[in-house]
Amino acid sequence: MNAAGHGEIGGFRLCFRSLFDSGRGYAFPCDCHGRVDIDGLTEQSRNNYFYARAMVGRELAAPAIESAGPH
Repeated sequence: MNAAGHGEIGGFRLCFRSLFDSGRGYAFPCDCHGRVDIDGLTEQSRNNYFYARAMVGRELAAPAIESAGPH
């Protein structure tokens, strides 16, 4: 846990998968609860994150938390 009481960012990723194009989507580092450190993202990644959230149900499936480790 970090000082804010959240799980460490980086061991997991929050994945938004395309509803129409298998293998496409967005992934962002997150903690085990799916919380993304928005301030830690680059400007482009932050824009992509907000876009992905807005497109859930339209172009992207609801996000899923996945392990960022090797499969």
